[in-house]
Amino acid sequence: MAQGIPDDVMMNAALIKDLVDVAKDAALQQGVLMRIQETPNSSEMVTYTSFTLFPTPVPKAPFLQALALQTHYNTLVDKISQDPDFLQDALASTIAVDDFTARLFRIHQQILKEGRSQSIVLGLNRSDYMLDQGEDGKSSLKQIEINTFAASFGGHSSRTTDLHRTILKVAGLLEDSQRIPDNNPAAGLAGAVAKAWELYGSERAVVMFLVEDNQRNVFDQRFIEYELWKRNVPTTRKRFEDVCKSGSLDQDKRLFVDGLEVAVVYFRNGYMPQNYVSEQYWDARLLMERSMAVKCPDISTHLAGTKKVQQVLAKPGVLEKFFPDQPQVAEQIRATFAGLYTLDMGPDGDKTVAMALAAPDRFVLKPQREGGGNNIYGSEICEVLEGMKEGTERMAYILMDKILPTPSKNYLLIRDAPLQISNCLSELGAFGAYVRRGKDTVMNECVGHLLRTKGSEHSDGGVAAGVAVLDNPLLF
Repeated sequence: MAQGIPDDVMMNAALIKDLVDVAKDAALQQGVLMRIQETPNSSEMVTYTSFTLFPTPVPKAPFLQALALQTHYNTLVDKISQDPDFLQDALASTIAVDDFTARLFRIHQQILKEGRSQSIVLGLNRSDYMLDQGEDGKSSLKQIEINTFAASFGGHSSRTTDLHRTILKVAGLLEDSQRIPDNNPAAGLAGAVAKAWELYGSERAVVMFLVEDNQRNVFDQRFIEYELWKRNVPTTRKRFEDVCKSGSLDQDKRLFVDGLEVAVVYFRNGYMPQNYVSEQYWDARLLMERSMAVKCPDISTHLAGTKKVQQVLAKPGVLEKFFPDQPQVAEQIRATFAGLYTLDMGPDGDKTVAMALAAPDRFVLKPQREGGGNNIYGSEICEVLEGMKEGTERMAYILMDKILPTPSKNYLLIRDAPLQISNCLSELGAFGAYVRRGKDTVMNECVGHLLRTKGSEHSDGGVAAGVAVLDNPLLF
């Protein structure tokens, strides 16, 4: 492995066995955990979250590029969320055919009509990238997507740094352990939440984590919660059902749930259609959006993270409208864009369909969905597009160039999976946090990073889905 772990370490079976035992013990001690339910009727168990045995080599220049860009991406997302005309134009075709996005957009319109109740904006996002291997052999940083809603693994990635440093020290690679960069996104994300809570102005009010009924990734969230406790910020964990049953607004539109005043709603649930199991859940989302509580994200920031917005931003001249006095910033952001193509009705969309059908392995077909496991690849692109190439339903998707990173070798520690050396692909995320009150930016920072790695045989999938695993960059 170039610039990585020496082959005599990678291939030493006895050492690998010892390192795996050390790694699992360290993961349990560090709290790098996942909640597992064996069967619908069985009790839950806790085990280590999947991770790589060794950190993965990552070139220092694109790593630093991703971190440096994050404050600009924070600004871009925030500006988009404040531009209702842009959102209307960008999403017009999508909301005509995609019911989920359309319902979110109707809430957005209602909030605009009533007037925003809260001038404090809190954004916690993560911009994800891969290193694209060009025909000339050079690698360049290319964005996969930006997550503006429930960007996860900020907690766990704050703990895996020490985990991998411990593994390298036990392997006799002390000097290499110092090539793993410091990382504590949990503290940075919590710092932004705490700032929004402080600006809200009530010590009795709580930060409400809105969570799923069966939350596998609860330990990742807890690290952020612990950081808030350190800052004496009160928290509570509630579900949509709790808001349905006991949520209310007073005459000042202050939000109360189970008798607690809510200063900040931190959405960790609500980004997929299946999260809204009844009309009451949609009513609960609207109630929270109408309230004085700071929303993370608010409805317009949620829409700013859609795939369609990502595709529209790649059009010539669009980024420049958001950075009229900073052309160099627009240029830096645009340099990270892969090819993004519309599937709207008309000549441009027809051209995209023909291009995808002619060479499906070059592209990824993306619906307006978050959470991993939604994208379409290879021959499946042909199956999907053949069935709708003449129909408006294609407007619910965008097409994107497939990013082609260089594989590396590693061991993936996945529960109940055989331990073997694998060809792996990695994805780098940069965490951003910002707080704005009115027109004044109170905070805008890159607060850390995340590296996820998967076997090269997998096209799509996240850590919680059991495909990708947690990792750390070994900078060179």
